[in-house]
Amino acid sequence: MPRTADHAQRRAQIVGGLVRVATRDGLHAVTMRAVAAEAGVSVRLVQYYFETKGRLMLAALRHLEEQSHDRWAARLSAQPSPPSPRARVEALLAEALPTDEAGRTFHVLWTSCAMLAMTDPEIAAEPFTEGPDRLETQLADLLRHAQADGGLDEAADPDVESARLLALSHGLGTSVLAGRRTPDAALEVLRYHLDRLFTPR
Repeated sequence: MPRTADHAQRRAQIVGGLVRVATRDGLHAVTMRAVAAEAGVSVRLVQYYFETKGRLMLAALRHLEEQSHDRWAARLSAQPSPPSPRARVEALLAEALPTDEAGRTFHVLWTSCAMLAMTDPEIAAEPFTEGPDRLETQLADLLRHAQADGGLDEAADPDVESARLLALSHGLGTSVLAGRRTPDAALEVLRYHLDRLFTPR
């Protein structure tokens, strides 16, 4: 019987195969067979670990979400310690933009899954909104801390502002992928809104 570590390694190997296929060929090209070939394993092994394409895609999104969180932490560690509430919010939103290859991969895969879930019952059955829900909750908590610290307008509603900023970030991310604006231009728009949300100390 394989050890637990072997199971985790196999799952990561298969998820990596899906991410590469989806990034290179598009989500429509993702099949259990294509992922198995890319990962160098059998179709039976892919089905053993994930059972369905929907569960495999959800696992890939969760994997990319964990990597994104690690990159956010790295952004914060590069700033003066401790980072200000504004800096923490900006770093989180900046990480959500497709400003590099890792961010682009995450944004493309999530957007593709959301579109596919509108017409594919198997994909729609999986809880794909959990990731954005977690991000919105995390952002709202950061805004509440900023408000308690005196850096955020007391009249602001952290939950509403979190939803607004996340929607703005997602829209800007799509515009970057479509070539409508550069990553720097998207960051400038985000900072413009944050400047008006946060009050000077």
